[in-house]
Amino acid sequence: MQPWIKEDWVFTITVVKGEHQHCRLGFEAGDEFTCCYAVPTGFCPKAMPVLHTLCEIIRCGGDFTHRGSPLPHEIDFPCPDGAIIFRLRARKADA
Repeated sequence: MQPWIKEDWVFTITVVKGEHQHCRLGFEAGDEFTCCYAVPTGFCPKAMPVLHTLCEIIRCGGDFTHRGSPLPHEIDFPCPDGAIIFRLRARKADA
């Protein structure tokens, strides 16, 4: 496939809290994923709906302060099971 849209944003998802033995996929603090639009390879399918929603906020010109984050392009969110805390950071693709 040849993507025809140049993505404006790059997203980094970092596990900031959690231990591998509490996660079905073995995530632990320090694990990191990067994506633009596609699903990050190896990312949790149960957490993907939340991740997609947060990424869309940025893609549509919003920021995370309206979701309670003190930073406009960074937010923490839990996995659906509550075992892992992720930190999502958004940056402009050309930055």
